[in-house]
Amino acid sequence: MTGAGLLILLCLLSLAVGSRPLGLGEAWEGLLAHDSTVASIIVWRLRLPRTILAVVTGAALAVAGVVMQALTRNPLAEPGILGVNAGAALAVVLSVWLLGITRVSGYLWFAFAGAALAAGLVHLMARRTGEAGPTRLVLAGIALGASLGAITGTITMYDTSAFDSYRFWVVGALEGRDATLLAWVSPFLLAGMALALISGHTLNVLALGDEQATALGARPGRARGLALVSITLLCGAATAAVGPISFVGLVVPHVLRLVLGADQQRLLAASILAGPILLLSADIVGRVVIRPDELEAGVVTAFIGGPVLLSMVLRPRRVGEA
Repeated sequence: MTGAGLLILLCLLSLAVGSRPLGLGEAWEGLLAHDSTVASIIVWRLRLPRTILAVVTGAALAVAGVVMQALTRNPLAEPGILGVNAGAALAVVLSVWLLGITRVSGYLWFAFAGAALAAGLVHLMARRTGEAGPTRLVLAGIALGASLGAITGTITMYDTSAFDSYRFWVVGALEGRDATLLAWVSPFLLAGMALALISGHTLNVLALGDEQATALGARPGRARGLALVSITLLCGAATAAVGPISFVGLVVPHVLRLVLGADQQRLLAASILAGPILLLSADIVGRVVIRPDELEAGVVTAFIGGPVLLSMVLRPRRVGEA
C-alpha cells in the first residue's frame, strides 16, 4: 500500500473509531450524507475536524523536523529545541494566570505569539556573537527553553487554575478541537509549509558547509532566517492548536532518512504524508487502548518516540558518519 493509500485508510478509521464506534461503511455514509443522522453528526461535528487537524499538524511537525535537522545538522534535533514549545507554554500560562483565559480558542493566539517570540529571541541571541550558525542556534534554544520552562514551572506551582489549564494543554491532544480552531491556524501552517518546501534545495547546499554553500551561490544567513521562519510558523501554529506533541518532528525525519537518503527535497515531500500517518495512528490507538476513556495523542507519540530516540543514541556509528 502506498503512503497516500495508507493515509486515506487511517483517515477513514479516524472517522469510525471512538467512544461511539462506527463501521467503516457507516462512517463513509455519514460523511457523504451530511444530514441529521447520528452517524453523520458524529462524523461531521466531532471526528472530521479532529482528523483534518491531525493531518495538518502531523504534516507541519514532520516538515518542521526535517528543516530543523537540516538547519542544525543534527539528526537528534526536533522543533522544540529552538524554544518554540517553551515559549508557547509560558504564553498559555500567562494568559490563564493574568487574564483568566481557560478555553483553547482563547489562548490560541497567546500560544502562537509566545512560540514566535521565543524563536525570534533565539535567532537574536545566536547572532549576538556573529553569524547564527547551527551550534549557536541550538545552544541559544536550549538556554532560552530552560529559562522559560523555569518561569512556567514557578507560576504553575503557585496558581492552581493556571496549572489545571496548562496540564491539559501540555500533554498534546486532538480531542475537543473544532473546525473554527482549524480555520484559525491553517493560514500559518500553509505559509510555513510553502517556505519549507521551497527551501529544500538550499538546505541541501547548506549541508555542505557555509563556505561551500557560499561558493555555490547560496546565502547561509538568509537561508537560515527563512528556515527559522518556517519552523516558527509550522511549530507555533501546531503547538498553539494541539499542544506540544513530541517526537513527530524527531521520528519521521529519522525514519525517512533511513529509507530515502539525505536529499532534503525528497524528505520534505515524504514527510507531508509520513507525519499525518504517525499522528493519526497515535490518535486512533489512544482512542481504543483504554476505552471508553482516551489516551492523548501526545502521550502515544512519546511511547513511540522514546524507543526510537534510544535506538538512535545507542546505534553504533558507521565510519565517516557525523
